[in-house]
Amino acid sequence: MNAETLAAHHIRDVRTREISSRYPRTVGRNARRGVHGAGPTTQVRVITTDRGAIGWGISRARDLDPASLIGKSVAALFDPQMGVIAPEAFALDFALHDLAGVILEQPVYEMLGARGPSAVPCYDGAIYMDDILPEDEPRGVDVVLANCRHDYELGYRAFKLKIGRGYKWMDKEEGLQRDVEITRQVREHFPECDILVDANDGYTCPDFLRYLEAVADCGLYWIEEPFRENRKDLIQLREFLARRSPHTLVADGESGYDIRLLLELAREQLLDVLIMDIVGLGFTGWRKWMPHLVGANVRASPHTWGDPLKTLYTCQVAAGLGNVITVEGVPGESDDADWSLYRLQAGSMHVPTEPGFGINL
Repeated sequence: MNAETLAAHHIRDVRTREISSRYPRTVGRNARRGVHGAGPTTQVRVITTDRGAIGWGISRARDLDPASLIGKSVAALFDPQMGVIAPEAFALDFALHDLAGVILEQPVYEMLGARGPSAVPCYDGAIYMDDILPEDEPRGVDVVLANCRHDYELGYRAFKLKIGRGYKWMDKEEGLQRDVEITRQVREHFPECDILVDANDGYTCPDFLRYLEAVADCGLYWIEEPFRENRKDLIQLREFLARRSPHTLVADGESGYDIRLLLELAREQLLDVLIMDIVGLGFTGWRKWMPHLVGANVRASPHTWGDPLKTLYTCQVAAGLGNVITVEGVPGESDDADWSLYRLQAGSMHVPTEPGFGINL
């Protein structure tokens, strides 16, 4: 029945436009990159069918040929059980998921199986190294705590702290000590909140173990990309955690260059959470790979920085496919898109039941 319903709709128009989003504040540095700015401008594709159904979503591809899609049935491009099935339509992965949900009158997560909770744990991914800026008069630790307080009021109850200041921006030893101070201060001021840390591969293994030794009593929820993933260092990390912080998870794989290697490391219990980017891998890609993660007994948390739309998409994946332990929240708002149906309350994002993604242009 779903296939027949989709087959009755034919692509009439595919248009490209941009939407802009604003962060609550200018976001500073991580270990490797400079100031991340005030919010993204995102390319999206909007699909309209001959029956007036509309779906849209992020689409980074620059070489899409809309003419090759005009007149084709939605069923020829998209299977509700799999995702995009036509190579010429891969650039419309998100837009076709939204469109199919609209046509079938169901939220995307229901199309994906509704295997996870519709209230998805969501942490604050916007706590960057604002303490070291501006260079001529750095604001210090207090600004990081102020950012946490602001985002706590937005509804977050977990914070991911960017660490690795000694990789590029500070003296190595001073940077390590500042990472420790920030971590301990956030733990002191937000004792009920989870703390995640992300080094963006900005540490060596020995120095990262020094950092962990200094914050072992802070009860870190997870460690993300402490160093470039490799078996030797991950074994040392796992052995350290077993002794000093056994409940801390290890998350890696943001770039997703070698998913099979990541799964091997997960099967060896060296990784706990895989975080391939939601747009880089795509909805169809995540639908393909999630059963492999389940088989390897590893959880998922697709990377979403730095677009609020990516957080909302990932919440749909979490509610639909299950096996997502938490979602990276990107605080922001837009005059071009209305995602007010998504509600962040007490650390969980509540996914709407409206058809498609429930986000209106």
